[in-house]
Amino acid sequence: MAGARQQARAEPATADREIVISRVIDAPRELVFEAFTEVPHLSRWWGPEGFTTTTRSFEFREGGEWDFVLHGPDGTDYSEWIRWLRIAPPERIALLHGESRDDPNAFESVLTFAPDGAATRIVMRTVFPTKELRDEAVEKYHAIEGGQQTLSSLAAYVTDPTRKGAEG
Repeated sequence: MAGARQQARAEPATADREIVISRVIDAPRELVFEAFTEVPHLSRWWGPEGFTTTTRSFEFREGGEWDFVLHGPDGTDYSEWIRWLRIAPPERIALLHGESRDDPNAFESVLTFAPDGAATRIVMRTVFPTKELRDEAVEKYHAIEGGQQTLSSLAAYVTDPTRKGAEG
C-alpha cells in the first residue's frame, strides 16, 4: 500500500503544465517515424485540419532546426520554429517548439513511437514553461484538438496507398 501511495505522489511535477495526446496508427513505427524526417513528408500532413505548412529551413538532426510557417484556413500565418533536441530512431523524438529561436515561451515535446502489433502507438507529451501558458494553448489555440487533428493527418498520410507515388 505504501508503494501505491508513493506512486501517486510520484505524478510528474509537470502534470499541470502538460498535454498528452496519443493515437494508434495502422502502420509500422519505422514508417510513422520517417514521416517526421523530411520536408516532403511533413508538408503533406503537419498541422491541424485546414492548415498548410511552408518550410523556410529544415535540418533533421540533434541540434538541427525546422523554421516554418503554418498557414491557417482563415489566412492567418503563424511563424513556427522547432529545434530537434534528441532523436532515437525509430523510438523517440524530443523537441523544443516556439514561434522563434529566442521564444521565452517555447515548450518541449517528446514523441514516442511504440509497436502495437502491426500498428504504432504514438504518444506526444508536451510540457509548457507554466500552467498559464498550457491553459492559454488549450483555450486560445485549441492545442488538444489541434494535436489530435495533426496525429489524424499523420495517420491518414502514412496509410495512404498513393503516398509513395506522390513523394517523387
